[in-house]
Amino acid sequence: MLLEPETTCWRRETSSRAALLIDMADYFDAAMLAMSQARRSIHLLNWAFEPDTLFHPKPGGGGPPGDRIANFLKRMANDNPELDVRILCWKSAMPVAATQHFFPLVDRADFAHSKVRFVLDGKLPLGACHHQKMIIVDDAVGFCGGGDIGPDRWDTALHLDDDPRREKTRRDNKCFDSRHEVMGVVEGPAARMLGELFRERWARATGETLEPTPPVRPRWPASVKAGFQDVTVGLSRTHGVWRRYPEVREVERLHLESIADARRCIYMENQYFTSPLIAAALAQRLAEPDGPEVVLISTEHSPSYFDQITMDRTRLRFLKRLQRADKHGRLRAYSPVTTQGRTIIVHAKLTIIDDRLLRIGSANINNRSMGFDTECDMSFEATGRPGTGNRAEILRLRTRLLAHWLGCADAVVDEAVRKARGVGAGLEALRMAGYVRLRPIEVTPTNPLAEVIAAYHLGDPYGPGDSWRPWKRRGLAETANRKGRAILRGRDRA
Repeated sequence: MLLEPETTCWRRETSSRAALLIDMADYFDAAMLAMSQARRSIHLLNWAFEPDTLFHPKPGGGGPPGDRIANFLKRMANDNPELDVRILCWKSAMPVAATQHFFPLVDRADFAHSKVRFVLDGKLPLGACHHQKMIIVDDAVGFCGGGDIGPDRWDTALHLDDDPRREKTRRDNKCFDSRHEVMGVVEGPAARMLGELFRERWARATGETLEPTPPVRPRWPASVKAGFQDVTVGLSRTHGVWRRYPEVREVERLHLESIADARRCIYMENQYFTSPLIAAALAQRLAEPDGPEVVLISTEHSPSYFDQITMDRTRLRFLKRLQRADKHGRLRAYSPVTTQGRTIIVHAKLTIIDDRLLRIGSANINNRSMGFDTECDMSFEATGRPGTGNRAEILRLRTRLLAHWLGCADAVVDEAVRKARGVGAGLEALRMAGYVRLRPIEVTPTNPLAEVIAAYHLGDPYGPGDSWRPWKRRGLAETANRKGRAILRGRDRA
């Protein structure tokens, strides 16, 4: 199996039901339903948490007070004295908080004198962030993925131009862009595993040890159709070494092992593609005569100016490396747009390996997500005969994601991939037929400044040792590449 505890994952459990939620409208709806049925505990981990977030924004702006997440959580805590409601959020630096409506200050004021325990967590290496995103209800139903709680996160899988529900949740007189996120939902032992991770973080942040929630029968959110049955679930983490806490790089190791193990197709959606280690692993597979296809989906350009001059420049180097290795024409890299050609922000962090592994989480394909920030990815691993059970569900979800990008029916994608005998060739056939909402990412020439930014991975440290010493990163890149090549060679021998 790819999910091996203490190597590629922290823990591994089974979920009797599980599902992938595509985009935040479905996630907010399912999370509200699950939390409304809570009996013992509601625990949230987030990079950012904005109390004014509406579960169901209305055309024309606003919504009922109970639809505002802070009001909802406070009411839940007040109405049930036995319910333990806690939020653990990153104690972000003010320049970052300013991009999210100064949530640390606003949250403290909003939850003051309430029964909701709100804590900001700053226990991590200088310059790193706590990036995990999850909600756990009664240790019985759990959500994990890439979506934070904020008005700018909400969108439907249609990614409509000028959606009045997204328009009217505007900030600073600016409408929010279309945005793509994915979240996973599990129940039973897999949800309790998420609860244990929350309690570990809470103890580290506050010094307070929480007792596990007494066993409660899962109450699955009625709006969610469970596509997975009795599926293996693993949690993979990252956190940099800090005081007595050792470094954890399970996220990185699972990426390398799964890339090495892929047979037909590696499909990845991510906000950033900058890690030279992951680029080297993908390049090695592309260079093989009978290696897998590689299909990458990312935003045309980052929404923030800082990321545009740092991460976007480094992505060009990542893609150039893959293009040089792609002697057999198996690489595709796209950015999605709306029907009218407007940018869709890809904030999802998702990887699908053949029909065997579906991975969602908080980790980007960059250096800091592999060894510096605090991350958690949740993976579903399928076994059994191809085309059946959970393996069929993984392929169905890949088709659903591609169809949602192109704006067509799932059957259209399935037929195109079947006729072309490949995912990339099928996508190109559909683009030639007029489904043009996926655009190839252009690899443009870089100027000397961009070369320096990419060479030293400015804004993207490997870990605490180089977080303020960018000149050390060129040597670290080669060390990382040697590690990746060793893992790939080990897979080849196996």
